[in-house]
Amino acid sequence: MSESTNATYAAAGVDIDAGDQAVELLKPHAARASRPEVLGGVGGFAGLFSLKLDRWKEPVLASSTDGVGTKIAVAQALDKHDTVGIDLVAMVVDDLVVTGAEPLFLQDYIAVGKVVPERIAELVGGIAEGCVQAGCALLGGETAEHPGLMGEHDYDLSATGIGVVEASELLGPERVRPGDVVLAMGSSGLHSNGYSLARHVLLDIARMPLEGHVEEFGRTLGEEMLEPTRIYAKDCLALAAEAEVRTFAHITGGGLEANLARVLPAGLRADLARGSWTPAPVFALIAQRGKVARAEMEKTFNMGVGMVAVVSPEDADRALAVLTARHVPAWILGEVRATDDTEGPRAVLSGDHPRF
Repeated sequence: MSESTNATYAAAGVDIDAGDQAVELLKPHAARASRPEVLGGVGGFAGLFSLKLDRWKEPVLASSTDGVGTKIAVAQALDKHDTVGIDLVAMVVDDLVVTGAEPLFLQDYIAVGKVVPERIAELVGGIAEGCVQAGCALLGGETAEHPGLMGEHDYDLSATGIGVVEASELLGPERVRPGDVVLAMGSSGLHSNGYSLARHVLLDIARMPLEGHVEEFGRTLGEEMLEPTRIYAKDCLALAAEAEVRTFAHITGGGLEANLARVLPAGLRADLARGSWTPAPVFALIAQRGKVARAEMEKTFNMGVGMVAVVSPEDADRALAVLTARHVPAWILGEVRATDDTEGPRAVLSGDHPRF
């Protein structure tokens, strides 16, 4: 009989004690991102949320799952992990609010090559901050250690969120009418889409250092690329409460035309004016350094528009006033028109951006 090797889970690369330490470090973050409906705390097998049904006549649950994408590679390169959690929450809750749903809670999944408790706490701290900004609870999550599958310093994030909306207040294509006004809400930058192209152009082709100061940004390239995604959930809910909103569109992968088209019915088209805004310098830099065609830029990046609201023409001024009061950059982007071309695009950009 061969001599025992005394194999252990830790020797195979999974450190349960480090996982337990990480849980202890993240508990304060989870406690900060809570709501009155949350029952219990961190550590149970399932998160509990008391859905008070007397608040709604006919509640409809909305769900969304997403991740951060290759923006994580920038965070890992800079060893800065406290903001990508905000991006994660934004990608989930701003999809929920498009339906008119109020985000209730979120559960995260963190896959790592090796559990470093302090890094997990940084990541969850960002997720908790995003939940606070969105008004939802961080109800629970899972951290999984994958030695042999991922490098020691590698990790990936995903999350699922649940929201609720009154059935009679569901937003969507069926509400949109000819003459409705399309309002844009400014993005905070790249948000969390197109990073494979952005990294290829800025880091591989242009060979710009992440730590290098960029005059057009007024800060380093890394700081610009890690700028957290703007979370619009509370702003959209406030807008829907104050004005006649037909629908929202979260501008992520696919760009402005493709995402707005998802919430427009057949027979209607949104005509959008590029001349109504100037994209932030980061978009111009990517286009110039990578010689990226405008069509490619517009189907990859948000180009400065992170969320769109389609509102009744009578409420357009009121809607702009609500967003301005909430410190959300907003402007009239275009108008919805009837069209006989049911096979053509449902959202069309025309004109040129000023100074782009």
